[in-house]
Amino acid sequence: MLIQLNTHNHITATSNLQQRAEQILQQELKHLAKEITRIEVHLNDENSNKAGVNDKRCLMEARVAGFQAITTEHHADTLTLAMQGAAEQLARAVKSSFDKHHHDKGGETIRRSDANAGDAADDV
Repeated sequence: MLIQLNTHNHITATSNLQQRAEQILQQELKHLAKEITRIEVHLNDENSNKAGVNDKRCLMEARVAGFQAITTEHHADTLTLAMQGAAEQLARAVKSSFDKHHHDKGGETIRRSDANAGDAADDV
């Protein structure tokens, strides 16, 4: 799983920030890591140098083999909280996509096929 970190002009992409992003993603997506080929993390400070509530934004985009890109976004007071929130959402979104794609109901239908519908009417 390749993790690519992209930052806004007012955020410096340090190795510490990259490591934090990798730790958060590996913890949240450890059970799905084999299916995910790449994750792009976009960090933005929406108020630039001014202080504000929930002004840090993290957008994450996961590339999963056989699926369209899955994107989540989270706003928080700090970059770490923004990354954590987006990673939690991403884990749920990827799992949900897998569940929808691989879901087999397994049981037979109670409905009759059109060919058998006439036979049922004859039985009455």
